[in-house]
Amino acid sequence: MSVADRADSAPAPVPADGKPAPGDARVIRVGVTGHRTFDDPCGAARRVREGLRRVLALAGDEGDGARARLEMISALAEGADRLVAREALALPGTTLSVVLPFTADDYARDFETEESKREFAELLARAQDVEVMPATPTREAGYEMQGRRIADRSDVLVAVWDGEGSRGQGGTAEIVAYAAENGALLMWVRVQRP
Repeated sequence: MSVADRADSAPAPVPADGKPAPGDARVIRVGVTGHRTFDDPCGAARRVREGLRRVLALAGDEGDGARARLEMISALAEGADRLVAREALALPGTTLSVVLPFTADDYARDFETEESKREFAELLARAQDVEVMPATPTREAGYEMQGRRIADRSDVLVAVWDGEGSRGQGGTAEIVAYAAENGALLMWVRVQRP
């Protein structure tokens, strides 16, 4: 199954001539999981940018005249989530969907600085939709549920990851394994943690 085949779960109406109408776009849902801190964020951003462009190139040439665009699915956590969201939003036609582990105000308490909280609010304001996970017994369980939900909604999951095991419930390694087991395509951007 190609990226484009997985991208749209509901079939679009097909004109009588069998070709998409001009301006129709094939939507590729790209989720993100990754570390909050890592070395060389500029290098990681470059690799993410190149990878997202490759995804668009692969999905955009199906011979049917449709172009591809991205729907970025992110929790907008500090680090990888925001880096990938910024790179995706820089590409024409990209929309943003947000999956939060808790209400926005509760979640923002996990961010260390006022600047980080402002950046979160600015990105959240650009979202076309926001999904908040149901209450869980622990914050870790909320993060795990949110990570799995992003993986479930994604055609491609970008993992900004050092390749090591998770440091806690719902960590990057667990979400990568879950996505792989459930058929998501993975784009691994290898980073080193400090």
